[in-house]
Amino acid sequence: MKTILAFGDSNTWGLVPGSKPLERYDRSIRWTGLLEELLDDTRVIEAGLCGRTTVFEDPLRPGRKGVSALPSVLDSQSPLDLVLIMLGTNDCKTVYHASPYTIGKGLELCLDEILKFVPPERILIISPIFLGDEVMLPHKDPEFGERSVEVSHSLKDVYSKTASERGTAFLAASDHAKADTADDEHLNPEGHRALANALEEKIRDIFERQH
Repeated sequence: MKTILAFGDSNTWGLVPGSKPLERYDRSIRWTGLLEELLDDTRVIEAGLCGRTTVFEDPLRPGRKGVSALPSVLDSQSPLDLVLIMLGTNDCKTVYHASPYTIGKGLELCLDEILKFVPPERILIISPIFLGDEVMLPHKDPEFGERSVEVSHSLKDVYSKTASERGTAFLAASDHAKADTADDEHLNPEGHRALANALEEKIRDIFERQH
């Protein structure tokens, strides 16, 4: 049996768009659970945390730095056949004032930790879905601003370049799914299904290349 670690934020955790208090989709709806069903003899380990960033510490919710969490998560779940990392959405929050370049550097620091456990050919970088144009509205998520939306659209190219330079696989979630209009930030069931389908095809190709 192959083991895949999915490391990410609320779109890996499975947050229901617009839910307050926060609700979580059932595993049968989340892309991680769907992916496990689609792949043969494979276990997908979920490591999603709402608010998680690459390297930034949330002043309102501590413990969200992905680079700090990775060592213990990887150590506890090893050995792993593949590591998926999908972060960057929360890095776009106005509190961090981060450019696409800076977020890309944060991703690279996360990769440095992952590479201590698996080689680059067993890493899949996933650039996140785009933030919707109205994500910053008071009833949605005012932690974001207009600039946040622009930055989210730039991450695909930044992450693709990093994957090419580091020798990892790459997939843009934004090519296959989009944020639900309920909050302009999170995947709905159709988005989870679309992402799972895209990942199935990508991962089968990755595993075939390893033989």
